[in-house]
Amino acid sequence: MTGRQSGPRGPESERGRMGPTRPATLVVAGLASAAVAWLLVSLFYNHIPPLPWLPIATLLALAVLEGYAAANTRARIERRPGQDPVEPLTVARFVVLAKASALVGAIFAGFYAGLDAWLLIEQTRAAVNDVPAASTGLFASLVLLGAALWLERSCRVPDDPDRDAEDDGLNRHGQR
Repeated sequence: MTGRQSGPRGPESERGRMGPTRPATLVVAGLASAAVAWLLVSLFYNHIPPLPWLPIATLLALAVLEGYAAANTRARIERRPGQDPVEPLTVARFVVLAKASALVGAIFAGFYAGLDAWLLIEQTRAAVNDVPAASTGLFASLVLLGAALWLERSCRVPDDPDRDAEDDGLNRHGQR
């Protein structure tokens, strides 16, 4: 025997499970993206057109939609009055969307941060003109990241006090 536990609580049961988004993953993605942005912009800035605003609007629109989905999903999971129950498959899809959006938000935030830092140092006329778009892009990316993490958290199933009591060896009435 290799020393690995098998069964419902062993590591093998954890293999296929998706856990919460790790902050370290988001930080590493953002820092790597910032470094790549700095490198690319320092090499090719003179050859690119002014920064577009459409990606920023897209990031903000995604953030608004995910924020709405987070509030709505949380209300439906908690079964607040006037809310229909939520389908489990819908929640699973929202979790996947939230995890992907959090990573995209971190990557774009890193990219816009690297770009913004380079533009603030450069101080040419073109660079100064691109600072508002880069700064707004950083803001939009962080808003998307926050909305995605909120959506992911909203998809969690609330703790069940009855189940916690059973796990401690107690029944509903607190008796063993």
